Amino acid sequence: MPSEFASFAPYTPPPDDPSRASTSRASRPWFPSHSSSNTNTSSPIYASTSYQSGGIPTFGDSASGGIGAVEEAESQQNQWETRHGMRVDLLAAFAYILGPLSALVLLIIETENDYVRFHAYQSALLTAPLILLRILLSLMHFWGFLRMLLTLIILCSQLFMAYRAFTDASHNGLARFQLPYIGILAEQWLSEE
Repeated sequence: MPSEFASFAPYTPPPDDPSRASTSRASRPWFPSHSSSNTNTSSPIYASTSYQSGGIPTFGDSASGGIGAVEEAESQQNQWETRHGMRVDLLAAFAYILGPLSALVLLIIETENDYVRFHAYQSALLTAPLILLRILLSLMHFWGFLRMLLTLIILCSQLFMAYRAFTDASHNGLARFQLPYIGILAEQWLSEE
């Protein structure tokens, strides 16, 4: 005859209880692996244990998943977001490809991502004077060798900076490669926005 009363499972300790076997920690890699012998209440190790296992609950701390963690996660996420959902590394490299034209287009279109805007400013500051100098040399009918050399310098600098912007975003975690004077000015303009 089936019982009309519910049956209860035996008590099991919480997953972060220090007395629990270490096999549960291996199955949940997102739990921090702290030594359970530390009982100093001021240490962050003790504070990050569960209140169910005797730890002191913390509020608003990024280690405990409070308000600080949300702001930190949002700032990390916002670094990779662009206004139209395009890739940051491609947009930063595109800033250098067409010189001041692509830089101007990105400064108008991309209003959210500082990494892309920095490279657009730096591209405009690098290529606009070089292209104006090249046009001036052409109007003055200067030596053909010097014009060709300046054209190669412009193209090589654009390709190198596009490569650096792409690889810094792809492999170096949005590290900004700054040119000596131009990069400082681009950073200043970006911070003044």
